[in-house]
Amino acid sequence: MPTVKRAITATDFQNINVISEPQFISENQYSYVVTSVNEEKEYESQIYIHDTTKNTHKQWTSGAHRNHTFRVSSRQEKAFFLSNRSGASQIWLTELDGGEAKQITTFPNGVFSPVWSEDGNSIFFCSYLEKDDDISTLKELSKEEKQARQKEAQTEPLVVNRLQYKSDARGFHDNSRVQIIRYDLAANTFHQLTTMQADHYLVDLSPDNKYLIFAANLEEDEDSSLVSDLYLLELHSREITKLTDSKGSYHTAAFSRDSKKIIAYGHEFEYAGATLTKLFLFDIDSKERKLLSKNWHIQPGDMMVGDMRLGSSETGPVWSKDNESIYFIGSDYGATALYETDLEGNLKTRYSANNHVFGFSYHPDSGSFIIGISDPTDPCNFYKLSPGEDLKQLSNVNKTFINEVSLSKPEEVTFTSSDGLEIQGWLLRPYGFQEGKKYPFVLEIHGGPHAMYGQTFFHELQLLAAKGYVVLYTNPRGSHGYGQDFVNGVRENYGHGDYNDLMEAVDYCLEQYSFIDKHRLGVTGGSYGGFMTNWIVGHTNRFKAAVTQRSICNWLSFYGVSDIGFFFTKWEHGVNLLEDPTILWNISPLKYAKNVETPLLILHGEKDYRCPIEQGEQLFITLKHLNKEVEFIRFPNANHELSRSGNPTLRVARLENICSWFEKYL
Repeated sequence: MPTVKRAITATDFQNINVISEPQFISENQYSYVVTSVNEEKEYESQIYIHDTTKNTHKQWTSGAHRNHTFRVSSRQEKAFFLSNRSGASQIWLTELDGGEAKQITTFPNGVFSPVWSEDGNSIFFCSYLEKDDDISTLKELSKEEKQARQKEAQTEPLVVNRLQYKSDARGFHDNSRVQIIRYDLAANTFHQLTTMQADHYLVDLSPDNKYLIFAANLEEDEDSSLVSDLYLLELHSREITKLTDSKGSYHTAAFSRDSKKIIAYGHEFEYAGATLTKLFLFDIDSKERKLLSKNWHIQPGDMMVGDMRLGSSETGPVWSKDNESIYFIGSDYGATALYETDLEGNLKTRYSANNHVFGFSYHPDSGSFIIGISDPTDPCNFYKLSPGEDLKQLSNVNKTFINEVSLSKPEEVTFTSSDGLEIQGWLLRPYGFQEGKKYPFVLEIHGGPHAMYGQTFFHELQLLAAKGYVVLYTNPRGSHGYGQDFVNGVRENYGHGDYNDLMEAVDYCLEQYSFIDKHRLGVTGGSYGGFMTNWIVGHTNRFKAAVTQRSICNWLSFYGVSDIGFFFTKWEHGVNLLEDPTILWNISPLKYAKNVETPLLILHGEKDYRCPIEQGEQLFITLKHLNKEVEFIRFPNANHELSRSGNPTLRVARLENICSWFEKYL
């Protein structure tokens, strides 16, 4: 008899190897990164090299560190990688034939975005620098020096004079700015290439070693402006040429292999934060710009929501060897796929199988791809896609986990809303499902709101199914993957069309699935999903339990406390606090607190600067003052990313509290 697989647990994400960053070294070798939770309950990332001919996986790094961004020089002799083994993330250089890695950078704030020059003589990278820093003398702080500086910061007042003085990723900002630096391997010297008091993000280096592209906001009002322009820096003369016109946001870009053209992502805020990313082609000599994606409905990039994607991977755009095609990942209808376009914008699909393509590497000589794929019952694996051949699986990194744990396969749920929109979602049946039995139900709501649920592995959703719940997750209006009108449909419409989509999704499932107990309905979500959870319990009593995570309850205060509040309220609601506070109050769940009859658990991170903890505090105090059934759990040192990349111990506690709350009331 086959062995019955066990149910997934709250701690099981710690048993999953998360792979990322596939990078071809040769046609038969590629590097990749494995991130896992070690015995100390901390994340560590190790670099591996897979020889596909010998089918050997060689571990390149070790130790309880985060090692990643492994890149081989064009001469195939040396490679660099980033590692925090010295404290901050620094560049380490290694010979491909083995030997000890050598630390190259010792910058106090670490470095990021390193790129090889085509000749292999230089490494370009970014670091946060103070105005008067001498990069030739900068040294990384020792553990003792860091502790002394942190202690000093606790007694020194923070002087704030900028609008953008904090962010969820960095916390409170200092006076440092992102600058681009070149390291000369032969001379062992550093050269600072940008100096203006602005953030300069290195984007790409031309194959002929003449230019680099960087993204920056160099406008006079950059503190209050959301512009991100692309600039061309001529490396010999240091002359800077502006490629875009300060009307939008441009970021990821790549030089063609003949260094004559640039392909780039961007848009001009036509629909504010709900604008689909566009693909532009620039001619370096003429500076002419051409829109390739005019007739596309897909969203370039990976918009998939999940909680098991640690580490970054290439999503494009990437040029073909003949400079006639561009490859990239795009999001469409609850899945992501690998796409190709020619220079006229004629789009075709290179790989699509209704799953989550989270990264790829392209080998120009063979035309092959290494593709990273996740699906709801397999967290991640690598596959090779070669011309004229079937997809070939290259890894099986979570074989033990998959063999011993039962995972629920989602059933697609699609219906037409009352105002004519097609709404897509998925339903998970509970662990050990039995026909004829009634089960409690949990509605999950994603954040964003401009994101996308879909065909990827999601530990939290599987955990709820394992605990005996029917789980529904949908893409209401405002989600990516369904065209420009759909993703824009939530703007200036919060709590109305989106609320109806979610309630009608629940109604549809109650009609279609007789095993759902309509008297035991729960709801949860984070960020925008937390806002919507708060909105739901203030507008209906049909749910018997709710968990709101890193949520928004008051748009009036959100405007002034969130790192994005000063522009987000205008973007999403059409007004900011000073223009019409009445509109913001009317769509604030706090206004409807007196209507709440659903027991509500509030989860919030202490260091969340995206949806600051005062949002959770306001909601808790108001409901408690009204004698409602409410509980508030605060997670120390946790920011907005708690559920995805937060402290593993806190992630377990969060999941256990969610499950306990639903168990108590459902």
